[in-house]
Amino acid sequence: MATDVQIVIDSADPHGLADWWAEVLGWQVEPQDEAFIRRTVASGAATEADTTTHRGALVWRSGAAITSPDPDRPRVLFQVVPEAKTVKNRVHLDLRVGADRREDEVARLLGLGATELHRASQGPFAWVTLADPEGNEFCIT
Repeated sequence: MATDVQIVIDSADPHGLADWWAEVLGWQVEPQDEAFIRRTVASGAATEADTTTHRGALVWRSGAAITSPDPDRPRVLFQVVPEAKTVKNRVHLDLRVGADRREDEVARLLGLGATELHRASQGPFAWVTLADPEGNEFCIT
């Protein structure tokens, strides 16, 4: 039996970061069911403090997710955490665009608010390490 995988990224602003990564990847932010959220709060199973408004919609404060148009790719969940990122990621994403598209993609992502950290190569492989708006490292290969 196969195990389903979800990637979870800690963040200070999960909704903003989900929007950013959806734009980067060409994925979609999962809609949240506002009526369900209201019913959950009304029943006492959650409180207003568990919610926030993002882009004019009521959403769960604790997180937001993005999904690929390809259903075989893992969902990415951005969850709120109280502490800021302070050290290098132990896990990171590689966005594999190919050598012919690498520089254009780096320029596009810098325009969206990424920060270039460094460039490296090993044998025939080269990559550019960037950071998202909250400092999470990822590579363009």
